[in-house]
Amino acid sequence: MSVRIAVALAATIGASIMSPVAQAQPEIVDISGDYTPGTIVVKTHERRLYFILDTGRAVRYPVGVGKTGKQWSGTTKIDGKYLRPAWSPPSEVRRDKPGMPDVIPGGSPRNPMGVAAMTLAGGEYAIHGTNVPNSVGGFVSYGCIRMLNDDISDLYRRVSIGTTVTVTH
Repeated sequence: MSVRIAVALAATIGASIMSPVAQAQPEIVDISGDYTPGTIVVKTHERRLYFILDTGRAVRYPVGVGKTGKQWSGTTKIDGKYLRPAWSPPSEVRRDKPGMPDVIPGGSPRNPMGVAAMTLAGGEYAIHGTNVPNSVGGFVSYGCIRMLNDDISDLYRRVSIGTTVTVTH
């Protein structure tokens, strides 16, 4: 089954700003703000995702975020969870890379979704893994949140469909 995401990352698209290869190192950190435990908070300017554990504490992960002009902010919910998802490039990606196949099977090294994906906003965006770990930490996507495969696997186990996700600039 193909997971169609209207705005997604593609390893074959390339990254405008690359960082050194990020290492999977989720860490427990202090966080300020009035967040409900179990919420995911993405701070685009930091290129970090926080999973709120309790008042003032969170698990922090490095992420890749939207390129200039592709970033968004707001609050949504996880509406789907998929392991080894297939990927169909959305129209914006097809326009930029017209030679892309209609579907890239799950598990393919060319699949930009990595080992897992959690869709947001009716499938318009996703929090997902990547097969290009050196892109994590950069401004690299069409609006999706890109994580190291070990990190998305950890987060995937912690959350369920319906989890609130807040993205800030």
